[in-house]
Amino acid sequence: MRTVFLMASLTLVLACSLFQQTSTPPPSRQSAIPPFAVKMSPATDEHSPQLHSSDYENPVPLPASINTAGAEDSPFITPDGKTLYFFFTPDPNLPPEKQVIDGVTGLYVSSKDGDQWTEPQRLILQEPGKLALDGCEFILGDLMYFCTVREGLTGVHWFTAHRIDGLWQDWKIADFNPAYDVGELHINASGDELYFHADRPGGQGGLDIWLSRKVDGEWQTPVNLSAVNSPSSEGWPALSPDGNELWFTRDFGVWRSRRVSGDWGAPELIVSSLAGEPSLDQFGNLYFVHHFYSGEKLIEADIYLARKKH
Repeated sequence: MRTVFLMASLTLVLACSLFQQTSTPPPSRQSAIPPFAVKMSPATDEHSPQLHSSDYENPVPLPASINTAGAEDSPFITPDGKTLYFFFTPDPNLPPEKQVIDGVTGLYVSSKDGDQWTEPQRLILQEPGKLALDGCEFILGDLMYFCTVREGLTGVHWFTAHRIDGLWQDWKIADFNPAYDVGELHINASGDELYFHADRPGGQGGLDIWLSRKVDGEWQTPVNLSAVNSPSSEGWPALSPDGNELWFTRDFGVWRSRRVSGDWGAPELIVSSLAGEPSLDQFGNLYFVHHFYSGEKLIEADIYLARKKH
């Protein structure tokens, strides 16, 4: 699974010489998409998502208000199903040092108005005039976790932000132990279980999913979730709002493990073919990203929805 945002290391101080403040408004998502970009659809997709579960309806892309000819990635749906966060970049093949100065790459949010999604708005989580590239968002009530590379810091860092008076602000470095190598994450509703992916010693191969529990306000040494991991890479974990299902990406597909008597069961494949980064609402509806490829070339990425049957 290709993550558009994550990179091994980037020093944004070096990019400051390329950045010029301007009084003109930032570009819109559509205007920033290269003129040669191709908007894909299920009809033109060479590797369309394949459903492997009778629990869900066939996946469909979200409407044009969300998906463009650029890359929409890393979806996070709030439990009530009314707010969607995601990462966007107009050209997924550009390196991050160019994404950070394009004025449009970053985190976006859209709200559901009836059956329609509103025009997404960009979230600004940096001081005016300073560079940042933010992604891999997770929201727990009025608390947001996000990974970021930003001016003055080297490499990728986890930050938190709080929603105050309707705005995300008060951002600061999260309290994760750097030795834990926390990758993309999900925290349970009570805030005391942290699921994340990492390539840590003691894993089963590639990325594995790890669990850290919070005790007396501190995250404890992570343990490997051996019940769901394999010699392949497992990552991008997401819990169902009730905490009884653990969803993740493996082998370019979306998998689910159910918790039975406190233990995670054997994973089952739900959606295959370039699908990943799942997110669920309280109704069981599954949101995920689907990447469009032609041969070895990445064309774009869209967010898909597979509705839970009831």
